[in-house]
Amino acid sequence: MPEIEPRPDLHDEAETWSVDQLRSTQLQRLQEGVRRAYEGVGHYRRRLDERGVHPDDIRSLEDVRLLPFTTKADLRENYPFGMFAVPRERCVRVHASSGTTGRPTVVGYTQGDIDTWAGLVARSLRAAGTRPGDLVHVAYGYGLFTGGLGAHYGAERLGCTVVPMSGGQTEKQLQLIEDFGPRVIMVTPSYFLALVDAMTERGTDPASTSLQVGVFGAEPWTEAMRAEIEQRCGMHATDIFGLSEMMGPGVAQECVETKDGLTLWEDHFYPEIVDPLTDEPVPDGEEGELVLTAMTREAMPVLRYRTRDLTRLLPGTARPGMRRLAKITGRSDDLMIVRGVNVFPTQIEELVLGLPGLTPHFQCVLSRPGRMDQLTINVEGEAGLGADARDRLAGELARQVKDRIGTSAQVVVLAEGGVERSVGKARRIVDERDQ
Repeated sequence: MPEIEPRPDLHDEAETWSVDQLRSTQLQRLQEGVRRAYEGVGHYRRRLDERGVHPDDIRSLEDVRLLPFTTKADLRENYPFGMFAVPRERCVRVHASSGTTGRPTVVGYTQGDIDTWAGLVARSLRAAGTRPGDLVHVAYGYGLFTGGLGAHYGAERLGCTVVPMSGGQTEKQLQLIEDFGPRVIMVTPSYFLALVDAMTERGTDPASTSLQVGVFGAEPWTEAMRAEIEQRCGMHATDIFGLSEMMGPGVAQECVETKDGLTLWEDHFYPEIVDPLTDEPVPDGEEGELVLTAMTREAMPVLRYRTRDLTRLLPGTARPGMRRLAKITGRSDDLMIVRGVNVFPTQIEELVLGLPGLTPHFQCVLSRPGRMDQLTINVEGEAGLGADARDRLAGELARQVKDRIGTSAQVVVLAEGGVERSVGKARRIVDERDQ
């Protein structure tokens, strides 16, 4: 594993604040953000007036609970620009979701927002072990998705040379990694493992490349996946977290010196953890749904956004003043309830990665052949496995799912290439029950 020298001299001032300094700044910025939302966004003015809440009522950080939650449905109902707090003409950029399940969610940015975003991604890259002058290969998708451009602007802000590859074109990705020699790659972990598999097929040892740091995000991934990446590639694998409704990538970042969870950049995003069923807050350290308030966004302040990500708030370590997010275990809306048992794709992933002979490529298919739901796990076996070996692994995985998760599942171990590949976020759940 390459050695990475800590560089506290490169830290932003906020990374060195005491907890008291941080809380004081958070309160001021929360008050400003609520006022900006109330005065500039009709949706928030109506929702706050319905509750009898005025911006002047926010006198402490605990008063954030007086504010309404914001959901993806709220953003869709105000499509396209109804959540903007400034005239559209003041926005220098808009991003949007794919809209595959309805109207896309649209987010806008002033020039000030773009500058803040670039600074926070640069901070995140430094925390991951990236240094000024590094060559950074960006394989997140460009376009309306925030990943590619967010990573790009942040790497440039840090003083890096950027290879704006975007997703897809696996052979070209491998060629540029070989020819250009990047030190850092930014990509989804599932697609990176697909790149690693392609390297191996070409006869290239993944540990022989120039890559020393991977900044992986846009989907939940496990410690087992981190271990596989680091062992196969001889590089550091760190987690980056973001969502377009807040800003994009760079809301939180894992520090390479500790790799113990995502340091949340609390000087810009105020966190809460709530019980996803009761909406009541839970204490730090307990798992629940992450709720975030974007305190400094100019174009689009967002109050108490329901991220649907399941995690815990932990004390700061590498940046002592700022709390950490435990590794995202899944999403409340990715929960599969199979015959009364709660199942998350990350639970399946841990079992898959723990069985020699299986690859990380899998999908959970939900069907209803009769009155009961059926979970089928399609997973690829390693190259060269015969039918008997695949059957044996299928039986073992089915047994572990039953023993450790508590539900029955059919398991099909497929030959190499049997599970669809994604150049972006892996599609872990296929729900055929309504078809």
